[in-house]
Amino acid sequence: MTLSHLPDTMKVIEADGVGGPEVLVEGSRRLPTPAPDEILIRVTAAGVNGPDLVQRRGHYPPPKGASDLLGLEVSGEVVAVGPQQTMWKPGDRMCALTNGGGYAEYVAVAANHCLPIPEGVEDVDAAGLPETFFTVWSNVFFGQAIPENGNFLVHGGSGGIGSTAIQLGVAMGLNVYTTVESEAAAAFASSLGATRTINFNEEDFVPICREAGGADIILDIIGGDYVARNIKAARHDARIIQLAFNLGSKVEIDLMPVMLKRISYTGSTLRSRSDAFKAQVARDLREKVWPIFAGGSLRSVTHAVLPLSQAAEAHRIMEAGKHHGKILLQP
Repeated sequence: MTLSHLPDTMKVIEADGVGGPEVLVEGSRRLPTPAPDEILIRVTAAGVNGPDLVQRRGHYPPPKGASDLLGLEVSGEVVAVGPQQTMWKPGDRMCALTNGGGYAEYVAVAANHCLPIPEGVEDVDAAGLPETFFTVWSNVFFGQAIPENGNFLVHGGSGGIGSTAIQLGVAMGLNVYTTVESEAAAAFASSLGATRTINFNEEDFVPICREAGGADIILDIIGGDYVARNIKAARHDARIIQLAFNLGSKVEIDLMPVMLKRISYTGSTLRSRSDAFKAQVARDLREKVWPIFAGGSLRSVTHAVLPLSQAAEAHRIMEAGKHHGKILLQP
């Protein structure tokens, strides 16, 4: 493997300490050298995700051996390959889940954490697929029995996780209920196929879900008082999946209904999962989900594409919580 045809250095976005978006500054790093089972990607675009914001604030350190740079997903072109991988060759275009390092012109990624760009998706937009599709699929659908015509409650339906969950829920035959913050967000969620949008400023999702028979699956990024309310909204034998705690993780609740309803309550973070697990999810996505894009039932949802140099502004937009879909950065 030779990198002689590539520049020695690359532009990156670094965090100058911890704090607000203003700590994100432009910098320069040497190009990473791919490990034997990795590929080196010239980044077309990188996705901005909630964990990036948490890491910037100093609360989500990268795993051992991972890049300290932000960026958990990219799309791009293979420019070099490790000697032990046989999945990709230079010139291939794909999107990839990373352990960090996406906010850069180049990034080294495990070859088996990459996926081809789905049919009908532009290269730039594909950067917004891996993190949310890996996350939602691995937590909600991977290895799980999905109830026929079941009710799926998705909180935060206009964001990256929410918009992905709505689409996958519809594609898997579920009735999707989703909480949103405005009429515009409701219209956006409806355009993705949501059965019922619930403006949380005007309506309470608990009685709405209970009237529908209860939620079979609940995907929550809110936490706080939503924890107890999710239990009330759940049907017997439901699954509640916690992916984040935007309103806090310390709550006082009555757990008796969890026992009486036989509720399964789980949560996870994707970044800390093993490389082998992520490779399994990638294979499952490629086999069961990626073909759905060709029929138009799934699509990429991009809110904005900003230059890499404006990473701080991208974080401000995401923190404002008014975006519909993914925010991307382009070197």
